[in-house]
Amino acid sequence: MELLLLLPICFPILAGIALLLKKEFGNRRALLVYVGTALLVTGALAFGAIFAGGDGVTLFWLTETLPVSFKIDVLGGFFASVVSIAWILAGFFSFEYMRHETREKRFFGYYLLVYGVLLGLCFSGNLITMYLFYEFMTLTSMPLVLHTQTREAVMAGLRYLFFSFAGAYMALFGIYFIHRYATTLSFTAGGVIPADALREHSALFLIVTMLMLVGFGVKAGMFPLHAWLPIAHPVAPGPASAVLSGVIVKGGVLAIIRVVYQIIGADFLRGTWVQGVWMALALLTVFMGSMLAYGEPVIKKRLAYSTVSQVSYILFGLAALQPQALSGALLHTAAHAFIKVGLFLCAGAIIYKTGCKRVDELKGLGKGMPVLLWCYTILSLGLIGIPPASGFVSKWNLAVGALKSGIPVFSWLGPVVLLVSALLTAGYLLPVSMQGFLPGEGYDASRFQKKEPSLMMLLPLLVFSALTVLIGLWPGGLTELFTSFVAQAL
Repeated sequence: MELLLLLPICFPILAGIALLLKKEFGNRRALLVYVGTALLVTGALAFGAIFAGGDGVTLFWLTETLPVSFKIDVLGGFFASVVSIAWILAGFFSFEYMRHETREKRFFGYYLLVYGVLLGLCFSGNLITMYLFYEFMTLTSMPLVLHTQTREAVMAGLRYLFFSFAGAYMALFGIYFIHRYATTLSFTAGGVIPADALREHSALFLIVTMLMLVGFGVKAGMFPLHAWLPIAHPVAPGPASAVLSGVIVKGGVLAIIRVVYQIIGADFLRGTWVQGVWMALALLTVFMGSMLAYGEPVIKKRLAYSTVSQVSYILFGLAALQPQALSGALLHTAAHAFIKVGLFLCAGAIIYKTGCKRVDELKGLGKGMPVLLWCYTILSLGLIGIPPASGFVSKWNLAVGALKSGIPVFSWLGPVVLLVSALLTAGYLLPVSMQGFLPGEGYDASRFQKKEPSLMMLLPLLVFSALTVLIGLWPGGLTELFTSFVAQAL
């Protein structure tokens, strides 16, 4: 049982390292078979470990009181499932996409390596283990950002590294302080700090919590340390942009959930200035990201600004400290991951087949790439929150949860900002579909003739589109999964 828990973490890491160390791989077909097999085996191991459960395992001890341990709970299993589905589908999409990129072996080596690190982050059993894998996530994903090695990519990678480390060090300061007073660093519903310590040092604990929220919020793209995201994501290859924007940012979300609900405790934060500042930052990021996306002409950068906005939907739901809002935040985590990975893959396929990078160049796209544009449209409707797509259910729960919270100002301001952001989302996503299917007069009808991507690229897009609709029609399975976690956390 212990081996089953460690296998999905170690296997892709070792497979990635072996690929990076190997000088030559023979031919491209052998490389793709190797990577595809590694992805599928890792996914099978991950889901096997999730369903098997178990008591967890301690790998080794950093000190006498700091174990590196792993354990699968509801939250970790949910995040690992989302990561695996998105990572495997984007990986298969990249088999075709990476034909026009150089250094494929290196790309796939790091791609496998990051997959294992993300599973380690999801399966972490305590705060120190999570922090170690959080840092590994930054170090191993940075090569995906600077893969093209252009000056723009290198500068974006350095900014990604600087912002991520700055946020991580803020969080590390909090871990030092928490370790001084906590009874354990293992994730425990309701928190791990004795009530008398919280009362005696309440002011310091609030400051520490705010630092950790801002620090881990860097990876989630929360204002004020969000500027790395719209620069780093667009310069990476299409599949890397997709997983960075749809999956990697969720590492920050997972870390915040762990700290707030399983280390500090929601009861301590409820009604404090930290909750107010956190909700204000989240709403500001929601609105700001939508406005910046609305005015951005480059499609990948537009989607990156959209991620800045949409991930803060999740953070707002977490900050409300209310059961329905928390459930909506978790549901939006899955919905946004599948939708945003799908949208970035659509953008990548467009760039791969046509070379067009700006929205104003896509007029008439539906004439030559109808299947791709329908996938883009379905995913866009999901992100906007139009029923029956998944985004509607998650945003409904976020808005209703905010109203039920009764928090002064934010109980009504939150739903208003979410609604305005949804309108802006429609404004920056749907014009691509409208002009693609209904270009009107004055466009070159031959530009997109017979440009539909191959089946290897279309299948992941079709799966993500189907997931967007299915989760929206039948969200009950996921919300029931969250029930036990939400009940214990609040």
